[in-house]
Amino acid sequence: MGDVEVTGFAVAGGRSQRMGSDKALLPWAGTTLLEHTLARLRAACNEVCILSGMQIRYANYGAPVHADLVPEAGPLGGVHAGLLNLGVSLGLFLGVDTPLVPSPLLRALVAAAGGFDAVVPVVGGRPEPLCAVYRGTCLAPVQRRLEAGERKMTSFWPDVRVRTMAEDELAIFGDPVVMFRNLNTTEDYLRLRG
Repeated sequence: MGDVEVTGFAVAGGRSQRMGSDKALLPWAGTTLLEHTLARLRAACNEVCILSGMQIRYANYGAPVHADLVPEAGPLGGVHAGLLNLGVSLGLFLGVDTPLVPSPLLRALVAAAGGFDAVVPVVGGRPEPLCAVYRGTCLAPVQRRLEAGERKMTSFWPDVRVRTMAEDELAIFGDPVVMFRNLNTTEDYLRLRG
């Protein structure tokens, strides 16, 4: 971690529609997906917060909770809420539905942030924007995109310096395809938990 101040954000604002129940509270490894996310973030960050979507939820998890300010903005709205509450230079964002991403990889994302506004893993040609580092400098570009009605997580990338982390770099920490599996449905959850 060194001397870089980093705030970790557990992104728990999804509506879990395909899951049918709140993903963040599903049991995982003797705890919940939310607590598992907070524990991994704590291993890489000075402090942690929870991004809870439009409603303030999860207030009893021992971390400050921030709600979205822009309605129906999806994950980009969550990143926006996190950046508004950053207070330090770097934010590390991790979705609660990616339980296999290991802490050492999170630390590597932070370590790669020097000289960049964002550090984002890319697996199979697809970015993983909810397992990424965003600098406070991303706030204005994200805000502009939201004001323009854009919701795509990568919409603000042309306005910032993005460092992508390729599969060969990610492979040090495990199989990239496996690490970034996310839980959208009950089947996904049972398969990963099994």
